[in-house]
Amino acid sequence: MPDPRITKLAKVMVHYSLALKSGQQCQIRTHPLAEELTLAVYEEAIKAGAFVTILNSTPGAEEIFYKYASDAQLDYVSPIRKLITETFDASLAIWSEHNTRSLSGIDGTRMARAAKAGAPISKIFLERAARNELRWCLTVYPTHAMAQEADMNLNDYREFVYGAMMLNEDDPVAYWKKTGQEQQKMVDWLKGRDQVVLKGSNVDLSLSIKERVFIPCDGQLNFPDGEIFTGPVEDSVNGWIRFKYPAIEYGQEVTDIQLWFENGKVVKETASKNQELLTAQLNADAGSRTLGEFGIGTNYGITRFTKNMLFDEKMGGTIHLAVGSGYPESGSKNDSGIHWDMLCDMNDAEITVDGALFYKNGKPVI
Repeated sequence: MPDPRITKLAKVMVHYSLALKSGQQCQIRTHPLAEELTLAVYEEAIKAGAFVTILNSTPGAEEIFYKYASDAQLDYVSPIRKLITETFDASLAIWSEHNTRSLSGIDGTRMARAAKAGAPISKIFLERAARNELRWCLTVYPTHAMAQEADMNLNDYREFVYGAMMLNEDDPVAYWKKTGQEQQKMVDWLKGRDQVVLKGSNVDLSLSIKERVFIPCDGQLNFPDGEIFTGPVEDSVNGWIRFKYPAIEYGQEVTDIQLWFENGKVVKETASKNQELLTAQLNADAGSRTLGEFGIGTNYGITRFTKNMLFDEKMGGTIHLAVGSGYPESGSKNDSGIHWDMLCDMNDAEITVDGALFYKNGKPVI
């Protein structure tokens, strides 16, 4: 029997997250293993009257590209991608993988070069999204490979995924709207403030949020969701942070990352594993050593690390920082071809804002 939560997820994606209207153009970027969800979303979008384009990846193609592409091919940006980014009204990405480590043997500098080439397209995407000209969402369809990465069997992982999405609720949208209202209280408290100081065993960092906007996340950009985020003032970040959790980029695991900041730039980086990839990404372009995002996880229903940042960055008791591009709607001015989220445990740390305690030992205290 088909899982009824797939149909429920498709309805949430089309009518709540993307809010598709008749006559709008929508792309679905997906994977062959996610066929069940792809077809459910496609049916719902067609019924809504949208014009839908499905872009289905081919397992193994990305590995071939990064392994054999010439410099000219790494620098090439598809005009089809450009057209979709500039003209479509909605974009849904369904994250599903047949092998989470398929790019493990690829030189990080080659992936960084391709990311740099795509930076102008990424900027257009983010700017159109900030102007509400383009709605987008990222969700997950669970596979054996993703379950294995999370140290779970597929049935347990599936229950974890759908539970985090609140698809067991009679009305998931009502839950996420209520979550947004709760997040708004934190956002309102932070509005108009300036100096943020983070101190704990894994962090000793200061940054400014002056004239920046915190965004509440209630299932309209990521699904599942549960965070508030902003873009720090670009030259304001100073200090040190250690990311206790491994960071995954292009299927490669970078372990025990430590970053040192001076006046907004990463001036030193270390990792116990795959430091070459870390340095290659940080050297990708002019904006890749600057923070584009500072986020605080607010989803205390996600209680375990699964090596999937869509879930992990939402965990209550964590913050995440992203080097690279920021979201214009938050006030961020940083441009880059990369956006790499890294996760820090805050269960023995505190955050003060303009000298007032905001967060302690993994939870807001306001």
